[in-house]
Amino acid sequence: MRIDITRFRLSPLPAVGISRLARYPKNVGRCTADPKATTMPRRRKIYEGKAKVLFEGPEPGTLVQHFKDDATAFNNEKHGIITGKGVLNNRISEYLMMRLAEAGVPTHFVRRLNMREQLVREVEIIPVEVVVRNIAAGSICKRFGLEEGSVLPRSIVEYYYKSDDLGDPLISEEHITAFGWAAPPEIDDMLSLSLRINDFLLGLFLGVGLRLVDFKLEYGRLYEDDQMRVVLADEITPDGCRLWDIETNEKMDKDRFRRDLGGVAEAYQEVARRLGITPEASQQDVKGPVLIQ
Repeated sequence: MRIDITRFRLSPLPAVGISRLARYPKNVGRCTADPKATTMPRRRKIYEGKAKVLFEGPEPGTLVQHFKDDATAFNNEKHGIITGKGVLNNRISEYLMMRLAEAGVPTHFVRRLNMREQLVREVEIIPVEVVVRNIAAGSICKRFGLEEGSVLPRSIVEYYYKSDDLGDPLISEEHITAFGWAAPPEIDDMLSLSLRINDFLLGLFLGVGLRLVDFKLEYGRLYEDDQMRVVLADEITPDGCRLWDIETNEKMDKDRFRRDLGGVAEAYQEVARRLGITPEASQQDVKGPVLIQ
């Protein structure tokens, strides 16, 4: 007996109201398939991080970036699996990278390959994480005794040395240049690009009812035709952004995992829905930009 598999499809998650997120069980999505059951063709692994794996790309100078379902917090002291998170992050990062490229921001992104993977240009990662803060949250509250949710006088840019072993310490431009992590012109490029990205994302998320509290960026050196330029690398997802609902201040990011709030996958799904990425989103559902498929 032949079975027509085209008759079967996964039903999409419903549009989740912000106030309903906490009702979901902690750290579980709707898909019950075993993520380990997915087989991938044999290829050379270049690097594996906490949330992604990089494989050798199909063409010279390219890599395949694979998004995992792993979730970590507190320098990997807390770990969990959020089923479907990798799929959502792949789509969200694709969308944001494409929109930023349209706005003139150079990125490593080439195209999405499948539900969990995207093709990116191979870059030399600068070991400095750039954090842009618009509203007080997280570590800056502890360092300066600020109340969470306080609007900062202006957007603040911070630098952190990218080292899990050292806990990603806060650093200054003097540290960056003294230890040779980046040259002064590269720091200027990272700073100017980060502020441009912040301006763009503030407006984009505001248009879909989300407040961009803060976010982390990584940059790399892209070598082309004996020329080098600094480009945006890594990802932009709720893993590395704090996003709050503009009306309720409900957290729509990885803080739901950090603080055991539950509904992590549903929060990521809601961000994707508002951006117009998930299939159930329509023009009427989304007030902001919509990705044309």
